[in-house]
Amino acid sequence: MKRSATVLLTALAPVSWGTTYAVTSEILPPDRPLFTGLMRALPAGLVLLALARVLPRGVWWGKAAVLGALNIGAFFPLLFLSAYRLPGGLAAVVGSVGPLFVIGLSALLLGQRATTRAVLAALAAAFGVSLVVLKAAGALDTLGVLAALGSTASMSAGTVLTKRWGRPDGVGPLALTAWQLTAGGLIIAPVAFLVEGAPPALDAPAVGGYLYLSLANTAVAYWLWFRGIGGLTATQVTFLGPLSPLTAAVVGWAALGQTLTPLQLAGMVLAFGATVAGQLAPRAKASGAATRVAAGSFSSAERNGRKDSMDVTGPALRR
Repeated sequence: MKRSATVLLTALAPVSWGTTYAVTSEILPPDRPLFTGLMRALPAGLVLLALARVLPRGVWWGKAAVLGALNIGAFFPLLFLSAYRLPGGLAAVVGSVGPLFVIGLSALLLGQRATTRAVLAALAAAFGVSLVVLKAAGALDTLGVLAALGSTASMSAGTVLTKRWGRPDGVGPLALTAWQLTAGGLIIAPVAFLVEGAPPALDAPAVGGYLYLSLANTAVAYWLWFRGIGGLTATQVTFLGPLSPLTAAVVGWAALGQTLTPLQLAGMVLAFGATVAGQLAPRAKASGAATRVAAGSFSSAERNGRKDSMDVTGPALRR
C-alpha cells in the first residue's frame, strides 16, 4: 500500500508537467524559452532552499551541481530548443524513449538487470505516445533531433545518478530538490541573458503563469519526482514520464478545443498500459542491491531497510 501511494504521488509530477505547454502557449510571453526555464527553476530552488535551510557539505557541492546540471540546467534549454525546432510533437516522441535510456543506465550503474518485459513496455510507451502527438511533418531538423536526444539523455542520467547517490545523512528530498533547482537555475541564467537579452515586460496573467510554473509545476512537482526516485527503482519512476504528454493531450482537448482522434485515444490507452506495466516490473535481485550497497549508492535510510527514498513531453514543452 505504501508503494502504491508513492507511485501515485510521484505520478502527479509528470501530470503537472503536462500542463506546461498550455500555460506557456496561452499565457506567457512568446519566444522566451530560456527565460521561462530560468523562471521555473531558480525561484523554485530558492523557495525550497529557504524552507529546507540546509546547504550541501563536502562532496555534495559537486554532486548537487552535477545533478542540477543534468536534471535542470542542461535539460530545460535542450528541451525548449527541440520544441522550437521540431514539428508536430516529434520532440515528445524522442523524449518518450527515456525509459530505454534509464533501463540501460540502471543496468550499468545500479546493477539492475534489464528485463524483456521492461524493454517491451518501454517500446510500447514510446509507440503509444507517438500515436498521440506525432503529426505529418516535412524534413527533420538535425539540431532539433540532437537537442531532443540530449535532453532525454540528460534527464535519464540525472534520474539514475539521483538514485545511485541517494542523499546525505539527515537530508530529506526537499533539500535535495532545492539544491538541484538552484544549481540548474544558476546554470541557465547566463545563457538566458546572453541569448535572449533582458527579461520581457510581464502583465498580470504572465506573472500568474510564472508563479504557477515555478511553485506547483516545478517546486512541488520536482520534489515529488525526487522523493519518488528514493522510494522506487529508477526504471519505475521513468515509466511515469509518458503521463506528461498524455496529460497535455487531455488539457489541449478540454481547455484549448483540440480534437482527439480514435487513433490518438488508442495511443493513450497503449501508453498508459505501458506505464502501468512499468510499475509491475520485478524488483532488482539481491545481488544487484548488494552491488549498490558496496558502491555506496544507498542513503543511510536505505541501509536501515527503509527505501525513503525533469518538460519530456509533447508537444515537447511539457516539463
